[in-house]
Amino acid sequence: MTEPVAASRTIRVALTGVAGKMGREVVKALQGAPDLALVAAISPRHAGADAGELAGLGAIGLAVEAALTEALATTQPDVLVDFTRPEAVMDVARAALAAGVRPVIGSTGLTPADLAELDRLAKAGGLGVLVAPNFAIGALLMIRFAAEAAKYFDHAELIELHHDRKHDAPSGTAIKTVEAMNEARARFEPPAIPGSETIPGVRGGEQGGVHVHSVRLPGLLAHQEVLFGGLGQLLTIRHDALSRECYMPGVLLGVRQVMTLSGLVYGLENVM
Repeated sequence: MTEPVAASRTIRVALTGVAGKMGREVVKALQGAPDLALVAAISPRHAGADAGELAGLGAIGLAVEAALTEALATTQPDVLVDFTRPEAVMDVARAALAAGVRPVIGSTGLTPADLAELDRLAKAGGLGVLVAPNFAIGALLMIRFAAEAAKYFDHAELIELHHDRKHDAPSGTAIKTVEAMNEARARFEPPAIPGSETIPGVRGGEQGGVHVHSVRLPGLLAHQEVLFGGLGQLLTIRHDALSRECYMPGVLLGVRQVMTLSGLVYGLENVM
């Protein structure tokens, strides 16, 4: 069984999705963390490039590798940070766990069956896995506040807004928010008068009585607001990610905390 890494030594980190917008920010954040070391960067389309140059830092002497399995075998990282596409994340996580590496997953789109498989594989190898739909501390507080407000309001809707290159809808953060709200109360009440949709789907999706609306437009990054309606009042809880830097303290926290975990933890708020 794999033993936790002693806190006194540097944690070795591999990164998939290194050429993406989040990946580039992770490279910068890791370079500024004295207790963490980026030892492998994987991107088949950018093999041979310097990871630092991709991130805009200048050369750091770490060449991007094409093959994940070989990179994990040769560099022997402790943690793998994944910001790939939803369709690739499970293969990445399986390869990491098979190599004895703890995944920290920021890619969204995982199903309950995927999460159950990750938990099973991690426990079988004596490893931890952290899946975090959102790494922004403010977004985690938004979810916590929404769950608290859900105890006092009978009606709620959620609007999430993201850039037009986001693959999944609704966002993982939206799903996590509604799940937290539904844990606080069994179900929200429907509108007073059942309506009809002149345009199919105009009222959005629905889960536990909460209608969820997804917006995808260029110019946006990641934004969400939860609206609670009551007699004569409206409560709005909103979070805006203005740059991808806002996620980096949470990513670094996740890398450090996954070393202490056994099995799957879903949500960064559970290790804060």
